[in-house]
Amino acid sequence: MSVGNEASREATDLLAPSADGERYELHSATALPNAGGFLWNRRMMIQATCRGYATAQFMQPEPAKYAHAPNLEARTFMQPEQPYYAHHPGRFFYLKDEDSGAVYSVPYEPVRATPQAFRFSVGKRDIAWCVRYAEIEVEVRLQLPVDDTVELWQCQVRNLDGRARRIALYAYFPVGYMSWMHQSGEYRADLGGIVCRSVTPYQKVEDYFRNRDFKDCTFLVHEQAPDAWDARQSAFEGEGGLHAPSAVLQPRLGGSDARYETPTAALQYCLTLQPQQEQTLRFLFGPARDDAEIAALRQRYLSAGGFAEAAAAYGDYLNEAAGCLHIATPDPCLDNLVNHWLPRQVFYHGDVNRLTTDPQTRNFLQDHMGMSFLRPQTARAALLHALSQQEASGAMPDGILLIEGAELKYINQVPHTDHCVWLPVFLSAYLDETGDAALLDEVVVGTDGHGASVAERLDAAMRWLLGARDARGLSYIAQGDWCDPMNMVGYRGRGVSGWLSVATAYALQLWATLCERHGRHAQAAACRAGAAEVNAAVNRELWDGDWYARGITDDGVRFGIKDDAEGRIYLNPQSWALLAGTADADRRARLLQAVDAQLDTPYGPTMLAPPYTAMREDVGRLTQKHPGSAENGSVYNHAAAFYLHALYAIGDADRAWRVLRAMIPGPDLADYLQRGQLPVFVPNYYRGAWRELPRTAGRSSQLFNTGTAAWLYRCLIEGLFGLKGEGEALCVRPQLPSHWRQATVQRRFRGAVFEVRMQRDAGCVAQQVSVDGQLLDVARIEGIESGRRYRVEVMLPEA
Repeated sequence: MSVGNEASREATDLLAPSADGERYELHSATALPNAGGFLWNRRMMIQATCRGYATAQFMQPEPAKYAHAPNLEARTFMQPEQPYYAHHPGRFFYLKDEDSGAVYSVPYEPVRATPQAFRFSVGKRDIAWCVRYAEIEVEVRLQLPVDDTVELWQCQVRNLDGRARRIALYAYFPVGYMSWMHQSGEYRADLGGIVCRSVTPYQKVEDYFRNRDFKDCTFLVHEQAPDAWDARQSAFEGEGGLHAPSAVLQPRLGGSDARYETPTAALQYCLTLQPQQEQTLRFLFGPARDDAEIAALRQRYLSAGGFAEAAAAYGDYLNEAAGCLHIATPDPCLDNLVNHWLPRQVFYHGDVNRLTTDPQTRNFLQDHMGMSFLRPQTARAALLHALSQQEASGAMPDGILLIEGAELKYINQVPHTDHCVWLPVFLSAYLDETGDAALLDEVVVGTDGHGASVAERLDAAMRWLLGARDARGLSYIAQGDWCDPMNMVGYRGRGVSGWLSVATAYALQLWATLCERHGRHAQAAACRAGAAEVNAAVNRELWDGDWYARGITDDGVRFGIKDDAEGRIYLNPQSWALLAGTADADRRARLLQAVDAQLDTPYGPTMLAPPYTAMREDVGRLTQKHPGSAENGSVYNHAAAFYLHALYAIGDADRAWRVLRAMIPGPDLADYLQRGQLPVFVPNYYRGAWRELPRTAGRSSQLFNTGTAAWLYRCLIEGLFGLKGEGEALCVRPQLPSHWRQATVQRRFRGAVFEVRMQRDAGCVAQQVSVDGQLLDVARIEGIESGRRYRVEVMLPEA
């Protein structure tokens, strides 16, 4: 067996998709300790790790938590590379052998005993763990309903031994430090479980009226009554700590309550299981406003039938995330991601808007660009909603308010200058996919009460971009562009962004193309002239001999250039200069070579290099981030996806494939171990600083909130497989990597299904496309009939 095949077999032994691709399974709790999966519904989201830690949030209407850290904590939902620790919130089950006294925990924390067998199984509709200790197997499953803020937990205990076993099982769901104002916990027999109460802290009178309807209860209710319980963290843990809780070591839990003490939810079941006997327990865990809501949730869900109905409804909900692409290629890891997980991640972003009430405008538009391929009506509505908040100047706000009473918070209170760029980026993808030209004539009433068509609002946005430039013709950056923490380049009003300048040229060109297609020739000409002017300014002011500078500071200092010891080259200006046609053939070759030489790593291209090691006050807080993390030189996959899109735009298929493949963990064992992530989503970054800090390079952030998902899905459809809408036609221009001999693709488009087989042939000198046996003169399939299935053959030359 070859070394490569052996490495692949070792990886498969550790983790692999199920035969149908619907699940991804990991067989160790320690090899990838932070690996996890996520579930969401329209009101909440939870990410759970293989070891049992969990991070959850729900909307009320702003993001909130119901399981907290053991101390006062910030409200931030989740961080990249989320740190886990003994008292981190989780969902655990202790298992005690009543005869031997041995104590274990499921899935792995907090006892950390070595199991006989372990399986962490991430499904698209649920997350499950199956763990065996001393011939007792415990299978735990988490699912969510479609609309309610509640977790549905099922625990099945099986005796695999040849003798009867006496065991105690403890459902332990820590609640944590709820509030410095009020917190308590008690067992409520009338509600069937433990109820923990708190009051969200506030000082201002007006906040009382905002907070009084909050879901400040956290509950764990059971289907089967327990034999004992504890509701006070200190009583449960005692002197033994979570590794060996004092209460678990006693015959029965103490039945304690919590009175202005940190509450918890622990339920004990004393079970005697005959050989091969199984017992099933069900629980609900979540937030509620009052007793009535807890009782209603219990009535609705807490039964075998309730769980089954919720699972069926959730399955129906996720059917909308099926995607428009199904592939079979020489890379099974890519197939699994594309066919099962990536469209799910795209759908999450677009359907619930990352569970926020004020998504950044750039995120909102890019996430819904992805929805153009899954649920176009949602994408359409999103654009109209965003444009209704356009300013009279043509500028777009820093965030889009989704509900009445929402406010711009945190980063959306910092002025950024890039938001108008994303309008034509969104529209180009949406119109190519749907052909919905009528959208351009839709009248949108703005915040000032003035009505204007979508096309007129795009015109205004493009005029704003052209006007927001300095005397050199470069785009102002204010306190950030796409890169949020680049906040000190232009905070005094003079600094400019090299990336935003080329992005402006690209946006103008996209809008010009759309205007030309719809007979708006004067507007198209003005946009093309503006793009040419911006490109000329960039080439005059920002070309550094081998790549483009990132910008010019308030003090007139160019940065992202050869003279810089740190942050010498940035990826984004190079990518968008390719898209905008800023770089001629010579410059294109030079910048591609520079990216290869300075930014390329085994995990993809880094966002910049070398990473900063100390604060640079004329660049900003980006430089304060740890070298190789986040925007300071990580493999920031959103930026890598821009580069990928640019490479397909210029027809560089093999370089594009290397970038694309690096976004996906594996297929060899060493790569999985280094990244530490299951390939069930694309993270926002992998650690960079590959040359400077190789030990941590490649480590996944584990954060699935990222604009990467929409861009990657688009690049796969339009770039790699080249099945892109254009007007009323489907164009066929695949860019398979040279080492692929064939691929098959099922593509849904405009109500039709296209079964496409792509094959290299030694006798083929130029691409040939046939549809249902008929050779096409031009690689465009026109006259598409909704409901029809097309058989497409694509012959490609040898590489």
